[in-house]
Amino acid sequence: MAQMKPRTLSGFMELLPGRQVQFDRMVDILRKTYSLYGFTPLDTPIIEASEVLLAKGGGETEKQIYRFTKGDTDLSLRFDLTVPLAKYVALHQNELTFPFRRFQIGKVYRGERAQRGRFREFYQADIDIIGDGALDISNEAEIPSIIFKTFTALGLRRFKIRVNNRKVLNGLFALLGLEDRSADIMRTIDKLEKIGAQKVKAILIDDLAVPADTADKLLALLSSADPLTALDALTGQNTLFDQGVEELSTVVKYMAAFGVPEDHFMVDLTIARGLDYYTGTVYETVMLDHPEIGSICSGGRYDNLAEYYTDKQLPGVGISIGLTRLFFVLEDQGYLNEALLTAPADVLILPMTEDLSPAISLATTLREAGIRTQIHAEKKKFKQKLSYADKLSIPYAVFLGEDEIAQEMVTLKDLSSGSQTSCPVEDAVSLIADQLLARNAGRPIQEPGEV
Repeated sequence: MAQMKPRTLSGFMELLPGRQVQFDRMVDILRKTYSLYGFTPLDTPIIEASEVLLAKGGGETEKQIYRFTKGDTDLSLRFDLTVPLAKYVALHQNELTFPFRRFQIGKVYRGERAQRGRFREFYQADIDIIGDGALDISNEAEIPSIIFKTFTALGLRRFKIRVNNRKVLNGLFALLGLEDRSADIMRTIDKLEKIGAQKVKAILIDDLAVPADTADKLLALLSSADPLTALDALTGQNTLFDQGVEELSTVVKYMAAFGVPEDHFMVDLTIARGLDYYTGTVYETVMLDHPEIGSICSGGRYDNLAEYYTDKQLPGVGISIGLTRLFFVLEDQGYLNEALLTAPADVLILPMTEDLSPAISLATTLREAGIRTQIHAEKKKFKQKLSYADKLSIPYAVFLGEDEIAQEMVTLKDLSSGSQTSCPVEDAVSLIADQLLARNAGRPIQEPGEV
């Protein structure tokens, strides 16, 4: 029989066991953090009817979707977690209690060009708060506090949450007489960090026909050291602008009350997050030491989540973390904490008698104490068994021979230090449990240079 060479498709990430443990540990922290804020888990189908996923239709998304037929049914793989959420809320609106707070961590699929750090199959970690007809502004301030809590729980320290309000932008363009060019102008000012103010100004004037004095006013406002004060000076001329400034000021005030430190957020008037989707507060989160990576968490307020499925007004606010990309970036930049245990077991029992009953009983005792345990009963040399433990980074080995059984003792070996001791089973359990707490005390992310 001819053998097929095994391969993984381009754009699809597979992790070796140790890295998978690190990834799963991050997922566990996200779940715990989201639950801490009262979000309920949700798991929508990976496959949906194409007409449901593509209700909005058109655009780049439709070109990237994985679409296929099964019999007469036109099916597609979900390309994000937001559209399935919209369907879910519209379908179950009479059974849900609002505001509905959900989190979902799951795979999505986009047939875009695979490149370094960009994947066709990847995990997203989303939270959303959905209102019934209305949604209080405080929810828009709570979201950044969840971003802060999430990343600090993971171990990231040097990051900043950038906050803006789409109403401010749309109102500002109206004030400056630029409504007809708002999309192009927004895409241009989004390049400020990359190409600088002078080049942006040149594009505004030469390519978009923005008057020079108007371009100067716009760039001065965008680069203001105190954006809220600068915005306040322009109020009273446009209702939408005034509403946006008030909302932005309220969000900033409440963020402080929610415990987000001042050095971890800023008002950034260049943040837009999609010109036709978000309607209020918008967020982007960046790593201070790696701005070239772009946003590692983004989102915002939208006023009609499910307009393609129901006439009911369902406003919401949410964020999404591209978890696969984030993990790749962290690994690439040396941020993963290699000191944390990634072994599949805490203890490897090495029975030294034909009768395995004592070893099995010991394994049961250890597992009942919450200690992950393997028994190595294969007919291998003792050195090979220790090599097995070493390759898997299992921290402890327990030897159980005739002498240990007769004395109701075990021989416990710390495989990292080489130290060895004989003690009663209950003492071994306590010793292992205490030392495991210390070994697992760290966080998945450790910034370079951090001890």
